[in-house]
Amino acid sequence: MKFLDPRGASSQPQEKYDLSADIRLNDGAGISVSLLANGFPDSQLFLEKVAAALKARLPDIQTRLWNKHNAGVAASDEMLDEMVAAGDVAIAAYGH
Repeated sequence: MKFLDPRGASSQPQEKYDLSADIRLNDGAGISVSLLANGFPDSQLFLEKVAAALKARLPDIQTRLWNKHNAGVAASDEMLDEMVAAGDVAIAAYGH
C-alpha cells in the first residue's frame, strides 16, 4: 500500500508574514471582524456561528456581517469599502 500526500508541491516559495492584528489580546477588545457571506445557502448561518464562536472565545470582540445574496456576482466596491472601514479583520465564507 502506498500513501500519497494530497497537498502536492508548491511552485512558489513560502513567505513568512507577521499578523497585523492579534485578535487574542485583551479578549478581543478593540478588534472588529467583518464577515462576508457570499450568498450560497447557509453561508450567512455559517458566519453567524463563526461570530458566536469568536464571541465565546473572545468576549470583547465585535463582529458585523454582510451578505452578497448572490454567489454569482462580486461584492460591490461600496460593500467592500464598508467592510474595510468597519473591521480590523475580514472573513469571507461560502455555503453549499
